[in-house]
Amino acid sequence: MAIRVERLKRLLQGEGLLLMPCCYDALSARLIERAGFPLTFMSGFAVSGSRLALPDSGLISYGEMLDQGRSICDAVSIPVIGDADTGYGNAVNVKRTIRGYAQAGFACAMIEDQLAPKRCGHTRGKQVVSREEALERIRAAVDAREEGADILIMARTDARLDHGFDEALWRCRAFHDLGADITFFEAPRSEREMERLCRETQGPTMANMLEQGDTPLLPPARLSELGYRIAAYPLTLFSAAVRAMTEALEDLREGRQPQRLVDFATLCEIVGFPDYDREQERYRID
Repeated sequence: MAIRVERLKRLLQGEGLLLMPCCYDALSARLIERAGFPLTFMSGFAVSGSRLALPDSGLISYGEMLDQGRSICDAVSIPVIGDADTGYGNAVNVKRTIRGYAQAGFACAMIEDQLAPKRCGHTRGKQVVSREEALERIRAAVDAREEGADILIMARTDARLDHGFDEALWRCRAFHDLGADITFFEAPRSEREMERLCRETQGPTMANMLEQGDTPLLPPARLSELGYRIAAYPLTLFSAAVRAMTEALEDLREGRQPQRLVDFATLCEIVGFPDYDREQERYRID
């Protein structure tokens, strides 16, 4: 676990933009690692959608997210950032959440300032807590880290929707001052806002590149120029998987054999049959 935290720290201290496709289960995380990406993020929207077939609106529990995260972290060696939503309660709950995510193997946990039950950051109807409560959450998360939880803290604000850019910017700066390792301003509305955010905040900042979302979908080179350190793609893989399965089901329903499939040998390799067989051979007694 400590190795992954140190690896994430080194990545954040390096140069250039970190491209981060987001995962939702062990298989998607492993595919991200196999493709050569240096880190990933467990998307709350995608976990809620894939595990429960329910919207990202506070319906999935801390225990379910922790269980999913443990499976993801066990499947890969790259650092994984975990969506910890609002921390699942008051400041004391936040501390317990951070400790649990650290024990599960996450290199970083994200805590946000939405009012529970939270919602996907690019949907309408979300609300944020007061400045005071938002700061309490991040202070508690940082305290958990300082008291021994081997994990980094990402602090997110959703204040842009109802309170405007300046309030969201103030919260990002305050979160950094409290000791957050990464800040995340959710759903800026223009490239100008994104540029100002990066110019007026300190420390690593993450951009959320959601297709058809509220934020301009900029190429990596431009995000790097603006000053972002991480570019997250929260639903790209989940969306691609849903489309691929839908198309395959349509083919089967119409009596056609789906053609755009991974071959069986590759599937066996991805899920680890060769490693399993080699491990089994070690214990064979002739």
